Amino acid sequence: MSSGDTRPSFDPYKHLNITINPNGSCTRHFVYPMVNPDPEPSPGKLAASKDVTINQETGLAVRIYRPTNLPSNDNAVARLPIILHLHGSGWILYPANSPANNRGCSQMASELTVIIVSVNYRLAPEHRIPAQYDDALDALLWVKQQSVDSTNGEPWLKDYADFSRCYICGSSNGANIAFQLALKSLDHDLTPLKIDGFVFYQPLFGGKTRTKSEIKNFADPVMPVPAIDAMWELSLPKGVDRDHRYCNPLGYLPQKEKVGRLGRCLVIGYGGDTEVDRQQDFVNLLVTAGVKVEARFDDAGFHGIELVDPRRAVALLNMIRDFIN
Repeated sequence: MSSGDTRPSFDPYKHLNITINPNGSCTRHFVYPMVNPDPEPSPGKLAASKDVTINQETGLAVRIYRPTNLPSNDNAVARLPIILHLHGSGWILYPANSPANNRGCSQMASELTVIIVSVNYRLAPEHRIPAQYDDALDALLWVKQQSVDSTNGEPWLKDYADFSRCYICGSSNGANIAFQLALKSLDHDLTPLKIDGFVFYQPLFGGKTRTKSEIKNFADPVMPVPAIDAMWELSLPKGVDRDHRYCNPLGYLPQKEKVGRLGRCLVIGYGGDTEVDRQQDFVNLLVTAGVKVEARFDDAGFHGIELVDPRRAVALLNMIRDFIN
């Protein structure tokens, strides 16, 4: 089934609660309080957090989370793994300091006892892809720089982080960004930073030809296909379609050699996700390239289920814990 399907009228912008302005920018009509960083660790709090601007030109910032309770070995603070985190936003909707992302990163820092560096990448349509990929690479290179800057390095990373155990973790479109960052990382000497693995949670990919899961879930209440199409239309570079490699990596041959050089990967998905077929195709792409992949797919569940089901949030954290330990 092609993108020219005749379906009942559906307004994807109304579903996303946005308006596209004449100048191409986007008005987001949902109102929710942005969460400020909370840098003081105190009892009863999962994690402390701080914002650091890492690129003055683009305004790129990261939010760093550290557990309230830091483990120690022989009275010295134990070094903690780093998770470079790329949140889900549908490309256009939510910044990194949204309540859901702040809660999720705080829980992850506390439960997994890790340092989280959450990238507040720029949003489309004001900043189209590959701006988000560029921001992610900026953040990765900044983390590497902290490992070698003994004078001006970020204290929470210098004092608490284990730079030999860095993981790149992305959710939804953030997992798409994480995949592109994984490929970009191969072009850089990150020493002494070492990437020990990649976590792709419900990765968001696309394509012009409909998959069976897209046809089945065309009018899904969470991720209807017209809304997904609208996200891609607003985020991809102007003039390209959904078979561009940013959206559909399967057919882009030049990057397949690079894919085979990636380290171990964890891919997590659910059977009720509109894009589950593309996620499983992504797993096949990795496996065929020779990547060591752990694929965890549950028949029950939908896109973003961990945001509304605390049990699934715990299960997700447990899967990531198993992977990084």
